[in-house]
Amino acid sequence: MAKYLAAILASAVCLLAGGAAAQYPNKPIRLIVPFPPGGAAELGARIYAQPLSIALGQPVVIETKPGADGAIAADATMKAAPDGYTLFYATNTAFSWVPAVRKTPPYDPVADFTPVSLIGQFGFFLFSHPSVPATNMTELLAHIRANPGKLNYGSGNSTSMLTTAQLLLQEKLDVVHIPYKGDGPLSIDLLGGRVQFAIATPGAAAPQVKEGKLRALATLLPSRSPLLPEAPTMAEAGMKGLSITPWGGVFGPKGMPREIADRLSKELIVLLQRPEVRDAFQKLAFEPRGSTPDELAAFTRDQLAIWRRVVAEVGIKPE
Repeated sequence: MAKYLAAILASAVCLLAGGAAAQYPNKPIRLIVPFPPGGAAELGARIYAQPLSIALGQPVVIETKPGADGAIAADATMKAAPDGYTLFYATNTAFSWVPAVRKTPPYDPVADFTPVSLIGQFGFFLFSHPSVPATNMTELLAHIRANPGKLNYGSGNSTSMLTTAQLLLQEKLDVVHIPYKGDGPLSIDLLGGRVQFAIATPGAAAPQVKEGKLRALATLLPSRSPLLPEAPTMAEAGMKGLSITPWGGVFGPKGMPREIADRLSKELIVLLQRPEVRDAFQKLAFEPRGSTPDELAAFTRDQLAIWRRVVAEVGIKPE
């Protein structure tokens, strides 16, 4: 009898979930972004939130929850009802960096969330100050080797710090690291020549490159960016590729119905292929790419393994 009642209860739950999914969405959807307004993640969220709102027939409202490398936003998502009305625009900072540098991670990026769709890859570039006598990567490395310990490099986020650390390890370079709280203050000191080079997002630096006040020597993107087409890929610059991928993807709380995840994934895959959406992303040097939930789950696991390996290689001790 107990087994019979349990089977009836399970069937009822499935029917209720299926009914909720069939009616989804019937109210506004909250999209949590783990960075403040005006940054690359929040600006990108705006690009896909509007067409997603139109496709779903309900507003997709962006809510920024910065802090703790994205862990605050992740925690808010985990505590939300898994009904599809709270989504998380996770980036590599929250889902690759945090689990890689914490002895006891606050969450598992796959097991504790419902993967929906990859959004794509953030564009990072290696920028240098014109005072550095280098117009390409080969000349930059030669200059650094000729001046061991004399050049400063800056980092404004985990991606910047880890990719530069991997580059320095691969090329056996001796430079001084100056950390910053974001690419904004980093760009100010890079423009002023207080740091000589940095791997960073192009937001504040791209206009300075166009004015000749900074140089873009390479991009970490797999192909050249229309935003800074003069910057070659690392491969084109004759460099060994870096393992780190700066990425963003949409997740829901654990237990979100698969029907809802599939619906959102299909909508995002379609809209991320639209020319106007791709053009808007390219102005941020972002390469859009949607995925199925299963593809995002596999990608997230793969990236976490890569980040953990690179963290160990460069000598960062989890705390």
